[in-house]
Amino acid sequence: MWCWRLPWLLWGRGSSRCHQPGPCRDTRTGTRTGTRTVLARLHHSAPESLRCAWQLHGDHLELRCGDTLMRLDFVWLRDHCRSASCYNTKTNQRSLDTASVDLAIRPQAVRVDDTTLFLTWPDGHVTRYGLEWLVKNSYEGQKKQVMHPRILWNAEIYQQAQVPSIDCRSFLETDEGLKEFLQNFLLYGIAFVENVAPTKEDTEILAERISIIRETIYGRMWYFTSDFSRGDTAYTKLALDRHTDTTYFQEPCGIQVFHCLKHEGTGGRTLLVDGFHAAEQVLRRAPEQFELLSKVPLKHEYVENVGGCHNHMIGVGPVLNVYPWNNELYLIRYNNYDRAVINTVPYDVVRRWYHAHRALTTELRRPENELWVKLKPGKALFVDNWRVLHGREAFTGYRQLCGCYLTRDDVLNTARLLGLQA
Repeated sequence: MWCWRLPWLLWGRGSSRCHQPGPCRDTRTGTRTGTRTVLARLHHSAPESLRCAWQLHGDHLELRCGDTLMRLDFVWLRDHCRSASCYNTKTNQRSLDTASVDLAIRPQAVRVDDTTLFLTWPDGHVTRYGLEWLVKNSYEGQKKQVMHPRILWNAEIYQQAQVPSIDCRSFLETDEGLKEFLQNFLLYGIAFVENVAPTKEDTEILAERISIIRETIYGRMWYFTSDFSRGDTAYTKLALDRHTDTTYFQEPCGIQVFHCLKHEGTGGRTLLVDGFHAAEQVLRRAPEQFELLSKVPLKHEYVENVGGCHNHMIGVGPVLNVYPWNNELYLIRYNNYDRAVINTVPYDVVRRWYHAHRALTTELRRPENELWVKLKPGKALFVDNWRVLHGREAFTGYRQLCGCYLTRDDVLNTARLLGLQA
């Protein structure tokens, strides 16, 4: 039976005590539902949003705070104790040995006041949890939260937003400029820095401002021309359809930096498409196809034998990657050039997968979703390779780009240190 804690009412005097285990009186109705009753001191001083009720079950505590109903396993409640003996607040690390917790543990006493849950364990240890902390960190609370706030866009939405480029000096020398850049990047998946000296060395300094550069089979910093020096279509003058890079890595590179150092010719505009916006349209129109794209694993492959470069890379994963607790999309792995033989999908699924893939491709190729940008010397582009697809139109003449890949963890770390949600 529920034990209620309604801070916005004032009823009764005396100490707060709930006889548990056993049925309780529902203080909303005054109904007695068993031989034991509840005497509760209810305070009106706490905000209504913290009203809560709780009920003990065989292996968990059921706790309702506001509109969030949480089911908290007793082992989980003991394991996450933040007392001085269980958690080191200086290092933000757990001190308690999880393997030492009795898997049949059950609290001897439970109490809830206006802001805190108190649990007394069989050995006398007391665990305290702030109710707001529990709402935020419980499974039910996490399902309602967004890990990475974003603005989904097509070409019109992005252009109307008039997202500013950040001046190179402000980006390099001030936290304000860096924070504005990162906020733009987190929200839209792309961001620009202007007035960058058109050299590989200056582009490298720019990249290192927010992350460790990720060295790959293409090196640390790379030059990019149409000289067929690598076994990749990108090293030609041909048009490239929208795609994400390094799908053939087990963990695709997180961020890609492009800086056009020189172009003596025509064409060569860069295409950018918000993959998450396209996936959202699939989810809205055909959720079963979205689910299929998020569950069916595929292989992507890169085989290279050019000059001294010999590589055979294979990455495995679904086209859409989502957090399982809230279905939030965090990575799209889309590259029709590098997708390997589909031999991980059974016969009775493969046709449905092709239909789902076609639905996503249709959204990705809608003209209204295409943002075309002419990269010029002095303007560097940062692309979230887990979200935004890029491509290019064919070009003539000599075109040279430099760039690199960045480690996603370090970019997000920089953003969090500046107070951004990332």
